[in-house]
Amino acid sequence: MTSQQTCEIIITHEDHNRVMTHLFPGDHDEYGAVLRAGIVSCDTRLRLLVNAVERARVGTDYIPGKYGYRALDPSFIHRQIVRCRNERMAYLAVHNHSSDTSVRFSRVDLDSHKRGYPALLDIGKGIPVGALVFGRRAVAADVWMPDGTRRVLGSYRVVGQTIRRLYANPQRAAMAGTRFDRQVRMLGHAGQAVLGASKVAVVGLGGVGSLVAEYLARLGVGHLVLVDPDEIEDTNLSRVVGATLLDVETKQFKTQIAVRHLGEARPDIRLEAIRGDVASESVAMKLRDCDFIFLAADSMRSRLVVNALTHQYLIPTVQMGAKIRPGVSGSIEDAMCAVRKLRPGTGCLWCNGLIDGTQLAIEAKTDEERKAQDYGVREPNPSVITLNAVAAGHAANDFLFDFLDLRPTSGDAVYQHHHFLRSTSQNVVPRKDPNCRECGKRLGMGDAMGLPTVMG
Repeated sequence: MTSQQTCEIIITHEDHNRVMTHLFPGDHDEYGAVLRAGIVSCDTRLRLLVNAVERARVGTDYIPGKYGYRALDPSFIHRQIVRCRNERMAYLAVHNHSSDTSVRFSRVDLDSHKRGYPALLDIGKGIPVGALVFGRRAVAADVWMPDGTRRVLGSYRVVGQTIRRLYANPQRAAMAGTRFDRQVRMLGHAGQAVLGASKVAVVGLGGVGSLVAEYLARLGVGHLVLVDPDEIEDTNLSRVVGATLLDVETKQFKTQIAVRHLGEARPDIRLEAIRGDVASESVAMKLRDCDFIFLAADSMRSRLVVNALTHQYLIPTVQMGAKIRPGVSGSIEDAMCAVRKLRPGTGCLWCNGLIDGTQLAIEAKTDEERKAQDYGVREPNPSVITLNAVAAGHAANDFLFDFLDLRPTSGDAVYQHHHFLRSTSQNVVPRKDPNCRECGKRLGMGDAMGLPTVMG
């Protein structure tokens, strides 16, 4: 190959199962398919997001090959490449070998790519084209780029309740340093290496978000993206980790405080501070290649945009927060925290009525416009650091166990609601609306679709 640059392939758990049941029905034969994949290009990194699985029918779409055992029928290929071109999706041909934990293309496979892919690049007019070959627990890739370079697989990631990773060959992790000795005894060196290579965003650095950022830094996440538009205020000091009275007096931004505080604990961590609102296009676009998102901002606009990022870019996410509802005469009507897993392909925040269209419209107005139309300006909610810590702790633990695939994948990605007055916890299975205006149309679209952001 002319280049050993890599690409990432991300697929939902449901689509991965469709691929594997088609390729490995139990008869030890060879099968084929084509994947349409959304494209994400950030600097030199390439991420392909599986949007659809087109299974090739043996004898019609997958026929005896001229050079090898079987090959995709030219008419089937043409239909798929034209659709990929029209939808601005990458084209990925798929077949299987009988191997298990290691897999590679045969010489016949690679020769067929050389014969066919230059023509497919011409038809595709700027989209990547390529191939995946599957073993039972391994994947290899050969992706041809419009600029003439080729890419091999970095990792193939299956996103469901947990996140599973497949490679062309078994991976050997470097030994982690003594700093992480105690947690490596649980996570293993491979798990620690995954954390160190990950890019995770924390949206909102208030009472919950600042705690989550602290946990992630100390766990060993390699790259943290910290998003918040606000300066620290004296009313924040009781719950924002790392904040001081001097920060209030000098009008420091929450992002500045987080960078200082986390950098003291982890000098080796990469900290990317974004002083802005995730609802702004310029901010949201910087999160497209994150591996995980923590949503700790409480506006409907932030929910709308992060919900879209989750499904459009196949990024596992958790939305969390704490809520105290005052009663009459100083009583407390309710005190609870919520930790809601968001996984691409499952019920989204729109499906479950957790994005309020009326509140979205109100948030789009300026304070002056809201006052003039008798909306008022929302009073701040009660907030206590101990309640925030429960939400942050549960969310960080779920990230750890899900992101590193440390628990069984069966079951649903649930919403956890912890009620403190009643000392009860409840798991709610989110519903999936087949007619949802958001998650269905965005799934795996990548850069082919705009995000619901505002300019800025």
